[in-house]
Amino acid sequence: MKRFSSPAKIGFPSSPEIGEEITHYSHSKHPLKEITLTELFVCAGCKEYGAGKRYACQNCDFQLHHFCAFSPPLLKNHPLHGQHHLVFHSKPKTGGISWPRCDVCGKSSRGFSFRCRACNFQMHPCCAMLSTDISFPSHPAHPLKLLPAAMNSTASNCGACNKRRSGRMYRCTVCEYHLHAVCAKTSINGLQENGPPPEKPSALGTVARLASQVVIEFIGGLVEGLGEGVGEVLVQNIARGRCISRRRRTTTQE
Repeated sequence: MKRFSSPAKIGFPSSPEIGEEITHYSHSKHPLKEITLTELFVCAGCKEYGAGKRYACQNCDFQLHHFCAFSPPLLKNHPLHGQHHLVFHSKPKTGGISWPRCDVCGKSSRGFSFRCRACNFQMHPCCAMLSTDISFPSHPAHPLKLLPAAMNSTASNCGACNKRRSGRMYRCTVCEYHLHAVCAKTSINGLQENGPPPEKPSALGTVARLASQVVIEFIGGLVEGLGEGVGEVLVQNIARGRCISRRRRTTTQE
């Protein structure tokens, strides 16, 4: 079987010895200590989920990914955007009606990021740990190569999540295995070993819940305005109408 060498990791500044405390400018009032926990957390820097290794405040709930804690001020000749230097920013880009998107994973960028001053390219610190060639635990036999940004990433299902989504994609150099960049970064942020983050509720479900709440509040206000006696009759009629409707459906099915 043909062997391949593991890709070189992106050079971020090295962390201190395990267990040592650091002082970070984003949380200067308390020191941060390196800990490893299986529980999920939201990084106070990049605002993304993480698990496993992190730098945490022992006095409050402030936590940082290890790569966010040591993000350098400048990235030169990065393999994902080698034509320009990338500058670290602690605040997201503002001015639009929605959050800007990372050009690697396709997710929103709401905190720490690396941005290009010559163009609109930007990426999360976690995405900056990726390279053009990677190995991934769920497909260890073959190396994976990053496809060009111009290629349609929604044309193939991802081998990890079995879904199609926006963002860059890796493809196996030997077979047809595909991997989203957003899935590849789970091997960096600890989510692969400790479980995925909770899924966001769909927009349709959120709208339905809000509409139901509005209807309930409207009926409650109507009952209160009509008076207790009339209101009770109204509620009883609504309930009776539901029962009749259910009875009719049951009779029809029989």
